[in-house]
Amino acid sequence: MSFAETFKALSDPARRKILELLKSGRLSAGDIAGQFDMSQATVSYHLKILKNADLIRETREKNFIFYELNLTVLEEIMVWLSELKGDA
Repeated sequence: MSFAETFKALSDPARRKILELLKSGRLSAGDIAGQFDMSQATVSYHLKILKNADLIRETREKNFIFYELNLTVLEEIMVWLSELKGDA
């Protein structure tokens, strides 16, 4: 994981909203797309950025793709920020 990729992924409000949606559990790509006023292709692009940054994982089941948070990466970021701040 690269912090640069992670922070780039987090810099977009749409991608942050996707992460917020996934807090409650895994969602299909269609369920995620239904929350936005943008094309399916644009939502797929944002999902790809989040996946490349390891912030989300995808699981394929039959004709559906489900996405869920990858909490490991988020925890690593929190630890790094905490160390940077000096909270030990």
